[in-house]
Amino acid sequence: MTSVLQQAIEDLYEQKPANYSPEHRALFLEFRNLLNRGAIRAAEPDPSQPTGWRVNAWVKQGILLGFRMGAVVAVDASSPQSQFFDKSTYPLKTIALDDGVRVVPGGSSIRDGCFIGRGVTCMPPMYINVGAYVEGGAMVDSHALIGSCAQIGSNCHISAGSQIGGVLEPIGALPVIVEDDVLIGGNCGVYEGTLIKRRAVLGSGTILNRSTPLYDLVRGVVHRPNGDEPLVVPEEAVVVSGSRAITSGPGKDWGISIYAPIIVKYRDAGTDAKIRLEDLLR
Repeated sequence: MTSVLQQAIEDLYEQKPANYSPEHRALFLEFRNLLNRGAIRAAEPDPSQPTGWRVNAWVKQGILLGFRMGAVVAVDASSPQSQFFDKSTYPLKTIALDDGVRVVPGGSSIRDGCFIGRGVTCMPPMYINVGAYVEGGAMVDSHALIGSCAQIGSNCHISAGSQIGGVLEPIGALPVIVEDDVLIGGNCGVYEGTLIKRRAVLGSGTILNRSTPLYDLVRGVVHRPNGDEPLVVPEEAVVVSGSRAITSGPGKDWGISIYAPIIVKYRDAGTDAKIRLEDLLR
């Protein structure tokens, strides 16, 4: 069934029609429903891959098809003073009480075409974009963003003000992936397909992307993206924001340092005690 849908999506993406027919729109609605159920996703675990993950480019193609098909329309709002105008193919996601997702009042938005697992808590105002996959038990805190196609594992905490950048384009690039039981501290930024392995911890204000090496003080190595592969944060690493002195040229003469994320330890019982999430808040 999925292979048939995949072929239809790929064909429609490559051969853009002059007009989209009712059959095309029905195909997209079937695709979007599968995204909502978590039956298909932009990236998924794959032990055969060096990173342990593979990108499903055809799913990204299907998401982009939705933008092609959709016209900008007025989105239903509670009052004329809070109007929104967006693609007709991506309304606000419908969540029922039986879904077991907690959305606290206060201005949060979840775009249709993403999977939200049972027990996820959404603190206002936060935003989850199309194609995202958020597993059960995760906490998305105030002013946090889960970008297009980002993959968030179970029992993660995305703290207030943090940005999980996703990655919708290029089609073949892995999105940002945050594996199970990861804590993202407040005001962090994770971009450009960075992969954070399970049980890692990012201290407040840590920024990770393809351009900034990650310095591991414990193991004495420097983590960098390898070719098309992403920056990978090791399992249970505790990362904080630091700086690195410039050692030559005017930068050295002026005493300038540049930003550097640093692994200062690996998770232990003391770390667990400091970051333990209070069940009563969920």
